[in-house]
Amino acid sequence: MDFRLSEEQRILRDMVRDFARKEIEEAASRNDREKTFPREILQKAASLGLMGVSVPAEYGGAGMDPLSYVLAIEEIAKACASTAVTLSVHNSLACGTLLKYGSEQLKQEWLPSAARGEVLGCYMLTEPEAGSDAASLSCRADACEGGWTVNGSKAFVTNGGESAFGILYARTDRDSRSRGISAFLVDFSSEGLVCGPEEKKMGLNASSTIMVSLEDVFLPASCLLGEVNRGYGIALEMLNGGRIGIGAQALGLASEALRLALAYSREREQFGKPIVENQSIQEHLTEMSLLVQQSRWMVYRAAQDYQDIIFAAASAKLAASKAAVRCAELAVQIHGGYGYTKDYKVERIFRDARVTEIYEGTSEVQRLVMIRQMLSEKEGVS
Repeated sequence: MDFRLSEEQRILRDMVRDFARKEIEEAASRNDREKTFPREILQKAASLGLMGVSVPAEYGGAGMDPLSYVLAIEEIAKACASTAVTLSVHNSLACGTLLKYGSEQLKQEWLPSAARGEVLGCYMLTEPEAGSDAASLSCRADACEGGWTVNGSKAFVTNGGESAFGILYARTDRDSRSRGISAFLVDFSSEGLVCGPEEKKMGLNASSTIMVSLEDVFLPASCLLGEVNRGYGIALEMLNGGRIGIGAQALGLASEALRLALAYSREREQFGKPIVENQSIQEHLTEMSLLVQQSRWMVYRAAQDYQDIIFAAASAKLAASKAAVRCAELAVQIHGGYGYTKDYKVERIFRDARVTEIYEGTSEVQRLVMIRQMLSEKEGVS
């Protein structure tokens, strides 16, 4: 598969790289330390088309291809993983689901303002008792005159504390599991919707993660996405794109960990010579380089390969998240004691990388998805 970038893709990558270095890098450490959501940065990102990367121009978006989207998330993650995941969820899961399954009325109402960065979107699937087993969710939507009444709660909602709208999954048939779930767009200004406090996380401190409670929240019939009781399939389908976005985030973290480790090992001297001349350090660096190259190939392939997107997305997310965690670990090791302090960026990368093996489907779930595809009769898995 040919991953030579087009001229337009190279221009985009370089533009986002420059933006990340000049506008995000300096603020990232402070935002992480102070747990500050990067609103101003997102507004600047919107001016570059990054809040509506894949939204068609007719709805005010940039209309970019999937690989361009991956390149943008990768470059932003090198500077700040929190900003990267905020953009990833907004673009792939919120705007992406609305674009594919929303009515024309909903798209006209929400997509232009989302692409301009005036509103932020989120994805509301996980519940306190329903994580990897999404089919067991208990949040319910009961039919009523003119629409639906929703009751329940959603956990670990990325962007939740800053969102104006969310993609909500709720049970519409109590007698079924996966076949009794529907998808809706919910306006966060709806009466009965309550946002909880920010979760106290290990990393990604500049992103918003909350629990959302819904008590007798009325949703007009027009808020239904797709067909009734077909929401579980929508959720799984859209998570493929979400996993590619998290794979790009993990790739950016791994690549940045390698860059910082290589630079530090060239500068740091022990026993009268730069530590990069030590064989053990060289082994660490070459392992990191191999992981980054493997991950980049798999993430880029997933962005281009939509004939078998399920397997490609799962394997890319699995490989890139493992690479991010391992590269972060080795970068801290190469930095020694300094790597364990907050004065060095590798400490933040170490904390931020860990969650890439958890959200958008744990590594265990990715392996399950992969083996199911491998054992199926579907062609194209290799």
